[in-house]
Amino acid sequence: MEKDEILKAIAHPTRMEILNWLKNPEKHFSSQEHPLEMGICASQFERCGLSQSTVSAHLGTLSRAGLVTTRRVGQWIFYKRNEETIAAFLNQLSKDL
Repeated sequence: MEKDEILKAIAHPTRMEILNWLKNPEKHFSSQEHPLEMGICASQFERCGLSQSTVSAHLGTLSRAGLVTTRRVGQWIFYKRNEETIAAFLNQLSKDL
């Protein structure tokens, strides 16, 4: 876990919003055709009103920081929160502060 990388990733409001949406996918992505257990398809994040390339950049940042996991199925990429990394980060942050 790279603390600095995570801090940079969560510094942007859109990335925080994406993590929040992924926390409760049933609430925010109920219209997704694929089972939510697979994760959330990248195309579903267009709800934030940003271009596909901008959304992809945000998701890439979250992925590099280890905050989300990815799963490729055919041409689609599905995203889930990485709860283990998030918990470890929060635990370490509480010790450091």
